[in-house]
Amino acid sequence: MRLKWLKGLLLMFIIAALVAGCGGQTEQKSGESGTGDKAAGEQYVFGMIVKEPTAPFIQAFINGAEQKAEELGVKVEIKDGQADSLKIMELMDNFIVQKVDGFIMAGAVDLKAIVPGVKKLNEAGIPIIALDTSPEGGKVDLFISFDIEESSKKAAESFVQGIKDRNNGEVPKGVVIEITGSLEDMFTQSCTKGFSSVVSQYPQLTVVQGEGKWNNDDSHQRTSDLLTRYGKEVLGIYVHTPDIMGPGVVTAIEAAGLKPADYGITGICMGPEGLELIKEGKIRAIVGQPALDSAELAVQYLYDLKTGKDIPKVGDIVEQENALWSPAKVIENPWADEGAFMVLQGPLVPIEVETDNPLLWENKLSHLWKQ
Repeated sequence: MRLKWLKGLLLMFIIAALVAGCGGQTEQKSGESGTGDKAAGEQYVFGMIVKEPTAPFIQAFINGAEQKAEELGVKVEIKDGQADSLKIMELMDNFIVQKVDGFIMAGAVDLKAIVPGVKKLNEAGIPIIALDTSPEGGKVDLFISFDIEESSKKAAESFVQGIKDRNNGEVPKGVVIEITGSLEDMFTQSCTKGFSSVVSQYPQLTVVQGEGKWNNDDSHQRTSDLLTRYGKEVLGIYVHTPDIMGPGVVTAIEAAGLKPADYGITGICMGPEGLELIKEGKIRAIVGQPALDSAELAVQYLYDLKTGKDIPKVGDIVEQENALWSPAKVIENPWADEGAFMVLQGPLVPIEVETDNPLLWENKLSHLWKQ
Protein backbone atom coordinates (compact mmCIF):
# COMPACT_ATOMS: atom_id res chain seq x y z
CA MET A 1 0.00 0.00 0.00
CA ARG A 2 2.81 2.36 0.92
CA LEU A 3 4.58 1.54 -2.40
CA LYS A 4 1.44 2.35 -4.42
CA TRP A 5 1.14 5.67 -2.56
CA LEU A 6 4.77 6.59 -3.37
CA LYS A 7 4.29 5.66 -7.04
CA GLY A 8 1.20 7.87 -7.21
CA LEU A 9 3.04 10.80 -5.62
CA LEU A 10 5.94 10.39 -8.06
CA LEU A 11 3.54 10.38 -11.02
CA MET A 12 1.98 13.65 -9.81
CA PHE A 13 5.41 15.30 -9.62
CA ILE A 14 6.24 14.18 -13.18
CA ILE A 15 2.95 15.56 -14.54
CA ALA A 16 3.47 18.88 -12.74
CA ALA A 17 6.99 19.19 -14.16
CA LEU A 18 5.78 18.51 -17.69
CA VAL A 19 3.03 21.13 -17.40
CA ALA A 20 5.50 23.73 -16.12
CA GLY A 21 7.91 22.93 -18.95
CA CYS A 22 5.23 23.32 -21.61
CA GLY A 23 4.16 26.62 -20.08
CA GLY A 24 7.77 27.89 -20.21
CA GLN A 25 8.09 26.99 -23.87
CA THR A 26 5.05 29.07 -24.85
CA GLU A 27 6.32 32.25 -23.17
CA GLN A 28 6.78 34.96 -25.82
CA LYS A 29 9.85 37.14 -26.10
CA SER A 30 9.38 40.88 -25.74
CA GLY A 31 8.98 42.26 -29.22
CA GLU A 32 7.63 39.11 -30.90
CA SER A 33 4.62 39.68 -33.09
CA GLY A 34 1.20 38.43 -32.11
CA THR A 35 -1.74 39.11 -29.90
CA GLY A 36 -1.65 38.73 -26.14
CA ASP A 37 1.76 40.36 -25.62
CA LYS A 38 0.29 42.79 -23.10
CA ALA A 39 -2.02 42.23 -20.21
CA ALA A 40 -5.27 44.16 -20.20
CA GLY A 41 -4.62 47.87 -19.68
CA GLU A 42 -0.89 47.66 -20.43
CA GLN A 43 0.51 50.00 -23.04
CA TYR A 44 2.75 49.16 -25.99
CA VAL A 45 6.01 51.11 -25.97
CA PHE A 46 8.02 51.78 -29.13
CA GLY A 47 11.56 53.17 -29.14
CA MET A 48 12.60 55.69 -31.79
CA ILE A 49 15.96 57.26 -32.64
CA VAL A 50 16.27 60.53 -34.59
CA LYS A 51 19.08 62.92 -35.45
CA GLU A 52 19.14 66.71 -35.27
CA PRO A 53 15.70 66.99 -33.58
CA THR A 54 15.42 70.71 -34.34
CA ALA A 55 15.53 70.15 -38.13
CA PRO A 56 12.01 70.57 -39.57
CA PHE A 57 11.98 67.21 -41.38
CA ILE A 58 12.92 65.50 -38.11
CA GLN A 59 10.18 67.49 -36.41
CA ALA A 60 7.85 66.01 -39.02
CA PHE A 61 9.01 62.49 -38.05
CA ILE A 62 8.52 63.26 -34.37
CA ASN A 63 5.08 64.85 -34.82
CA GLY A 64 3.90 62.05 -37.08
CA ALA A 65 4.98 59.37 -34.63
CA GLU A 66 3.52 61.15 -31.61
CA GLN A 67 0.20 61.93 -33.30
CA LYS A 68 -0.31 58.34 -34.42
CA ALA A 69 0.78 57.01 -31.01
CA GLU A 70 -1.80 59.17 -29.26
CA GLU A 71 -4.46 57.98 -31.69
CA LEU A 72 -3.62 54.31 -31.05
CA GLY A 73 -3.06 54.62 -27.30
CA VAL A 74 0.60 53.57 -27.44
CA LYS A 75 3.77 55.31 -26.30
CA VAL A 76 6.76 56.33 -28.41
CA GLU A 77 10.01 57.10 -26.58
CA ILE A 78 12.11 59.33 -28.84
CA LYS A 79 15.87 59.69 -28.36
CA ASP A 80 18.46 61.80 -30.18
CA GLY A 81 21.19 59.60 -31.63
CA GLN A 82 23.16 62.75 -32.58
CA ALA A 83 24.07 61.06 -35.90
CA ASP A 84 26.76 59.21 -33.89
CA SER A 85 26.94 55.45 -34.53
CA LEU A 86 28.23 54.58 -31.05
CA LYS A 87 25.54 56.71 -29.40
CA ILE A 88 22.87 55.10 -31.58
CA MET A 89 23.98 51.58 -30.64
CA GLU A 90 24.06 52.55 -26.96
CA LEU A 91 20.46 53.72 -27.26
CA MET A 92 19.56 50.48 -29.05
CA ASP A 93 21.03 48.52 -26.13
CA ASN A 94 18.97 50.60 -23.71
CA PHE A 95 15.79 49.87 -25.65
CA ILE A 96 16.60 46.14 -25.58
CA VAL A 97 17.07 46.24 -21.80
CA GLN A 98 13.82 48.18 -21.54
CA LYS A 99 12.11 45.46 -23.62
CA VAL A 100 10.37 47.87 -25.98
CA ASP A 101 7.72 46.36 -28.23
CA GLY A 102 9.10 47.82 -31.45
CA PHE A 103 11.78 50.15 -32.76
CA ILE A 104 11.88 52.97 -35.35
CA MET A 105 15.26 53.95 -36.84
CA ALA A 106 14.79 57.51 -38.07
CA GLY A 107 18.19 59.11 -38.11
CA ALA A 108 21.72 57.89 -38.86
CA VAL A 109 24.53 58.80 -41.24
CA ASP A 110 26.75 55.72 -41.30
CA LEU A 111 24.18 53.01 -42.02
CA LYS A 112 26.78 50.22 -41.98
CA ALA A 113 28.27 51.06 -38.59
CA ILE A 114 24.94 50.59 -36.76
CA VAL A 115 24.33 47.07 -38.14
CA PRO A 116 25.62 45.32 -34.94
CA GLY A 117 22.91 47.17 -33.00
CA VAL A 118 20.30 46.16 -35.57
CA LYS A 119 21.30 42.51 -35.22
CA LYS A 120 21.03 42.73 -31.41
CA LEU A 121 17.48 44.03 -31.80
CA ASN A 122 16.79 41.14 -34.18
CA GLU A 123 18.08 38.64 -31.60
CA ALA A 124 15.85 40.22 -28.95
CA GLY A 125 12.82 39.72 -31.20
CA ILE A 126 12.11 43.46 -31.47
CA PRO A 127 10.61 44.44 -34.85
CA ILE A 128 12.31 47.30 -36.70
CA ILE A 129 10.91 49.92 -39.06
CA ALA A 130 13.30 52.40 -40.70
CA LEU A 131 12.53 55.87 -42.03
CA ASP A 132 14.48 58.14 -44.37
CA THR A 133 17.44 55.72 -44.77
CA SER A 134 17.79 51.99 -44.14
CA PRO A 135 20.44 50.18 -42.09
CA GLU A 136 22.72 48.31 -44.48
CA GLY A 137 22.47 44.93 -42.81
CA GLY A 138 20.39 42.82 -40.44
CA LYS A 139 16.64 42.42 -40.66
CA VAL A 140 14.54 45.55 -41.09
CA ASP A 141 10.90 44.50 -41.08
CA LEU A 142 9.90 47.49 -43.17
CA PHE A 143 11.76 50.46 -44.62
CA ILE A 144 9.39 53.35 -45.41
CA SER A 145 10.64 56.17 -47.61
CA PHE A 146 10.35 57.65 -51.04
CA ASP A 147 12.70 56.29 -53.70
CA ILE A 148 15.74 58.52 -53.27
CA GLU A 149 17.30 57.61 -56.60
CA GLU A 150 14.10 57.94 -58.62
CA SER A 151 13.17 61.17 -56.86
CA SER A 152 16.63 62.58 -57.63
CA LYS A 153 16.17 61.53 -61.25
CA LYS A 154 12.85 63.41 -61.38
CA ALA A 155 14.47 66.51 -59.87
CA ALA A 156 17.43 66.22 -62.26
CA GLU A 157 15.10 66.10 -65.27
CA SER A 158 13.57 69.37 -64.11
CA PHE A 159 17.10 70.73 -63.55
CA VAL A 160 18.11 69.98 -67.15
CA GLN A 161 14.83 71.42 -68.43
CA GLY A 162 15.70 74.60 -66.56
CA ILE A 163 19.06 74.78 -68.38
CA LYS A 164 17.23 74.39 -71.68
CA ASP A 165 14.69 77.07 -70.74
CA ARG A 166 17.52 79.51 -70.01
CA ASN A 167 19.43 78.67 -73.21
CA ASN A 168 16.87 78.73 -76.04
CA GLY A 169 15.99 75.07 -75.69
CA GLU A 170 19.60 73.85 -75.82
CA VAL A 171 22.03 72.37 -73.31
CA PRO A 172 25.31 74.21 -73.99
CA LYS A 173 28.77 73.24 -72.90
CA GLY A 174 29.41 74.24 -69.32
CA VAL A 175 29.71 73.30 -65.65
CA VAL A 176 27.01 72.18 -63.23
CA ILE A 177 27.63 72.21 -59.50
CA GLU A 178 26.36 69.29 -57.41
CA ILE A 179 26.17 70.06 -53.69
CA THR A 180 26.09 66.69 -51.96
CA GLY A 181 25.26 65.48 -48.48
CA SER A 182 27.82 63.52 -46.44
CA LEU A 183 29.65 61.26 -48.88
CA GLU A 184 29.52 58.14 -46.64
CA ASP A 185 25.72 58.28 -46.42
CA MET A 186 23.63 55.91 -48.58
CA PHE A 187 21.24 58.84 -49.11
CA THR A 188 24.02 60.85 -50.77
CA GLN A 189 25.06 57.93 -52.95
CA SER A 190 21.49 57.36 -54.11
CA CYS A 191 21.03 61.08 -54.82
CA THR A 192 24.17 61.18 -56.95
CA LYS A 193 23.16 58.04 -58.82
CA GLY A 194 19.76 59.49 -59.74
CA PHE A 195 21.24 62.87 -60.70
CA SER A 196 24.03 61.30 -62.78
CA SER A 197 21.60 59.04 -64.66
CA VAL A 198 20.12 62.17 -66.23
CA VAL A 199 23.07 64.55 -66.51
CA SER A 200 25.34 61.88 -68.02
CA GLN A 201 23.15 62.01 -71.13
CA TYR A 202 24.73 65.42 -71.85
CA PRO A 203 28.48 64.88 -72.24
CA GLN A 204 28.98 68.60 -72.83
CA LEU A 205 28.23 69.14 -69.13
CA THR A 206 31.00 68.86 -66.56
CA VAL A 207 29.82 68.01 -63.03
CA VAL A 208 31.83 69.38 -60.09
CA GLN A 209 30.93 68.31 -56.56
CA GLY A 210 31.03 70.13 -53.27
CA GLU A 211 30.30 68.21 -50.05
CA GLY A 212 27.63 70.14 -48.18
CA LYS A 213 27.50 67.59 -45.33
CA TRP A 214 23.79 68.18 -44.64
CA ASN A 215 24.25 71.73 -43.32
CA ASN A 216 24.06 75.29 -44.60
CA ASP A 217 27.53 76.38 -43.49
CA ASP A 218 29.40 73.76 -45.52
CA SER A 219 26.96 74.17 -48.43
CA HIS A 220 27.53 77.93 -48.46
CA GLN A 221 31.32 77.54 -48.42
CA ARG A 222 31.47 74.85 -51.11
CA THR A 223 29.13 76.81 -53.39
CA SER A 224 31.13 79.99 -52.90
CA ASP A 225 34.40 78.22 -53.69
CA LEU A 226 33.06 76.56 -56.85
CA LEU A 227 31.40 79.74 -58.13
CA THR A 228 34.70 81.55 -57.66
CA ARG A 229 36.61 78.83 -59.51
CA TYR A 230 34.25 78.33 -62.47
CA GLY A 231 32.48 81.69 -62.71
CA LYS A 232 30.46 82.18 -65.88
CA GLU A 233 30.93 78.54 -66.92
CA VAL A 234 28.38 77.47 -64.28
CA LEU A 235 25.03 76.69 -65.90
CA GLY A 236 23.18 75.42 -62.85
CA ILE A 237 23.40 74.17 -59.28
CA TYR A 238 21.85 70.91 -58.08
CA VAL A 239 21.40 70.50 -54.31
CA HIS A 240 20.80 67.03 -52.88
CA THR A 241 18.50 68.27 -50.10
CA PRO A 242 17.43 71.92 -50.39
CA ASP A 243 15.65 71.81 -47.02
CA ILE A 244 18.89 71.72 -45.02
CA MET A 245 21.41 72.94 -47.64
CA GLY A 246 19.39 75.21 -49.96
CA PRO A 247 19.57 78.36 -47.83
CA GLY A 248 23.37 78.05 -47.66
CA VAL A 249 23.61 77.69 -51.43
CA VAL A 250 21.28 80.63 -52.06
CA THR A 251 23.17 82.96 -49.70
CA ALA A 252 26.46 82.02 -51.39
CA ILE A 253 25.02 82.91 -54.81
CA GLU A 254 23.66 86.22 -53.51
CA ALA A 255 26.93 87.04 -51.72
CA ALA A 256 28.65 86.74 -55.10
CA GLY A 257 26.27 89.37 -56.49
CA LEU A 258 24.39 86.80 -58.57
CA LYS A 259 20.74 85.73 -58.83
CA PRO A 260 19.70 82.26 -57.51
CA ALA A 261 16.95 82.02 -60.17
CA ASP A 262 19.67 81.98 -62.86
CA TYR A 263 20.93 78.61 -61.59
CA GLY A 264 17.68 76.62 -61.69
CA ILE A 265 18.25 74.95 -58.32
CA THR A 266 16.45 71.65 -57.81
CA GLY A 267 16.80 68.67 -55.46
CA ILE A 268 14.78 66.46 -53.15
CA CYS A 269 13.44 67.04 -49.60
CA MET A 270 11.69 70.39 -49.47
CA GLY A 271 10.91 71.30 -45.86
CA PRO A 272 9.64 74.76 -44.93
CA GLU A 273 13.03 76.22 -45.95
CA GLY A 274 12.77 74.92 -49.51
CA LEU A 275 9.08 75.78 -49.74
CA GLU A 276 9.80 79.40 -48.87
CA LEU A 277 12.65 79.59 -51.40
CA ILE A 278 10.35 78.25 -54.12
CA LYS A 279 7.77 80.91 -53.24
CA GLU A 280 10.50 83.57 -53.45
CA GLY A 281 11.50 82.37 -56.92
CA LYS A 282 15.00 81.38 -55.78
CA ILE A 283 14.60 77.62 -56.28
CA ARG A 284 13.07 76.06 -59.38
CA ALA A 285 11.53 72.84 -57.99
CA ILE A 286 11.93 70.23 -55.24
CA VAL A 287 10.62 66.70 -54.82
CA GLY A 288 8.84 66.66 -51.45
CA GLN A 289 9.67 63.96 -48.93
CA PRO A 290 6.57 62.47 -47.23
CA ALA A 291 8.20 62.68 -43.79
CA LEU A 292 5.12 63.14 -41.59
CA ASP A 293 3.19 60.37 -43.33
CA SER A 294 6.08 57.90 -43.15
CA ALA A 295 6.36 58.28 -39.37
CA GLU A 296 2.61 57.83 -38.93
CA LEU A 297 2.76 54.68 -41.03
CA ALA A 298 5.71 53.35 -39.00
CA VAL A 299 3.82 53.54 -35.70
CA GLN A 300 0.68 52.10 -37.27
CA TYR A 301 2.54 49.12 -38.72
CA LEU A 302 4.41 48.36 -35.49
CA TYR A 303 1.05 48.39 -33.73
CA ASP A 304 -0.37 46.10 -36.40
CA LEU A 305 2.53 43.68 -35.94
CA LYS A 306 1.96 43.57 -32.18
CA THR A 307 -1.77 43.01 -32.52
CA GLY A 308 -1.53 40.21 -35.04
CA LYS A 309 -2.38 42.15 -38.19
CA ASP A 310 -0.54 41.98 -41.50
CA ILE A 311 1.77 44.76 -42.64
CA PRO A 312 2.75 45.48 -46.26
CA LYS A 313 4.86 42.75 -47.84
CA VAL A 314 6.90 42.44 -51.02
CA GLY A 315 4.62 42.55 -54.04
CA ASP A 316 1.87 44.64 -52.41
CA ILE A 317 0.68 48.02 -53.66
CA VAL A 318 -0.59 50.18 -50.82
CA GLU A 319 -3.17 52.83 -51.64
CA GLN A 320 -4.74 55.50 -49.48
CA GLU A 321 -7.22 58.14 -50.52
CA ASN A 322 -6.08 61.78 -50.31
CA ALA A 323 -2.45 60.83 -49.63
CA LEU A 324 0.30 62.35 -51.77
CA TRP A 325 2.45 59.25 -51.12
CA SER A 326 -0.13 56.87 -52.63
CA PRO A 327 0.09 54.45 -54.42
CA ALA A 328 3.15 52.88 -52.82
CA LYS A 329 4.65 49.68 -54.18
CA VAL A 330 6.44 47.29 -51.82
CA ILE A 331 9.70 45.73 -52.98
CA GLU A 332 12.62 43.89 -51.37
CA ASN A 333 14.83 46.16 -49.29
CA PRO A 334 18.04 46.47 -51.34
CA TRP A 335 20.12 47.55 -48.34
CA ALA A 336 19.17 45.32 -45.41
CA ASP A 337 19.79 41.56 -45.33
CA GLU A 338 16.08 40.93 -44.94
CA GLY A 339 12.85 42.92 -45.10
CA ALA A 340 10.66 45.02 -47.38
CA PHE A 341 10.84 48.57 -48.75
CA MET A 342 7.58 50.53 -49.03
CA VAL A 343 8.27 53.08 -51.77
CA LEU A 344 6.26 56.25 -51.20
CA GLN A 345 5.51 58.78 -53.91
CA GLY A 346 7.10 62.22 -53.70
CA PRO A 347 5.52 65.14 -55.62
CA LEU A 348 7.62 67.64 -57.58
CA VAL A 349 6.71 71.05 -56.12
CA PRO A 350 5.49 73.38 -57.67
CA ILE A 351 5.27 71.50 -61.01
CA GLU A 352 3.13 68.53 -59.91
CA VAL A 353 1.70 70.01 -56.69
CA GLU A 354 1.20 73.68 -55.81
CA THR A 355 3.06 75.17 -52.86
CA ASP A 356 -0.17 75.82 -50.94
CA ASN A 357 -1.41 72.21 -51.15
CA PRO A 358 -2.80 71.39 -47.65
CA LEU A 359 -1.57 67.77 -47.90
CA LEU A 360 2.08 68.84 -47.83
CA TRP A 361 3.47 68.29 -44.34
CA GLU A 362 5.27 71.63 -44.59
CA ASN A 363 1.81 73.22 -44.63
CA LYS A 364 0.25 70.86 -42.07
CA LEU A 365 2.95 71.76 -39.52
CA SER A 366 3.41 75.40 -40.52
CA HIS A 367 2.44 76.51 -37.00
CA LEU A 368 5.76 75.07 -35.75
CA TRP A 369 7.96 77.50 -37.68
CA LYS A 370 5.77 80.50 -38.40
CA GLN A 371 6.43 83.31 -35.96
